[in-house]
Amino acid sequence: MGRLNGKVIVLSAAAQGIGRAAAIAFAKEGALVTATDINGEKLKELDGVQGIRTKVVDVTKKDQVEALAREHEHVDVLFNVAGFVHHGSILDCEEADWDFTMNVNVRSMYLMCKAFLPKMLEKKSGNIINMASVASSIKGVVNRCVYSTSKAAVIGLTKSIAADFIETGIRCNCICPGTVDTPSLRGRIQAQPDPEQAYKDFMARQKTGRMCTAEEVAHLCVYLASDESAYVTGTEHIIDGGWRL
Repeated sequence: MGRLNGKVIVLSAAAQGIGRAAAIAFAKEGALVTATDINGEKLKELDGVQGIRTKVVDVTKKDQVEALAREHEHVDVLFNVAGFVHHGSILDCEEADWDFTMNVNVRSMYLMCKAFLPKMLEKKSGNIINMASVASSIKGVVNRCVYSTSKAAVIGLTKSIAADFIETGIRCNCICPGTVDTPSLRGRIQAQPDPEQAYKDFMARQKTGRMCTAEEVAHLCVYLASDESAYVTGTEHIIDGGWRL
């Protein structure tokens, strides 16, 4: 018997990084996982994992999200992971950058929650986990203006859902990582004018001397998805190696 035995879990951004690690960890603990992403080629790598069903979905598209919800009679856990990291201050952030980031980081969660929450309410039982960040209302971070703004919004959305539906069996929490060593991070480092210096800058802020791994975040995801966290709702779960201190 796994810690998530029989639980139906839907998550986004499962093709790589934290989403991929979480999908695998959920399945290992006995969950029935629907892993979605817009990157179909990378997503296929999960097809052979027992307990995981993959589906290409753009969670910024209302029709695709609603179609995904219709495929599920019920869902025990919804894990919203999809996100985008824009580099720069407010002066570097054009309106298109702002709109794109908010669409991916916040509106996608709004669409997913709105589509799946009614199914949870029918059962008077449900669990929503949102991916936020320490770079948010928790900590001001250089060159993360619109990203931090969007993740602060995710924290607000999380608390709002938790408060509105606490008496109907719904829990909602968010995860706030620091710097996680993922393909996304490596890509952002390589996109900088001086990748070697960019890597050094990222490492310089790691008070433990290393970055977090996606698998370490996945352990927290399993706890929040499980009944072990049944009395936990409306909270930010920080996993940052003390970066905020």
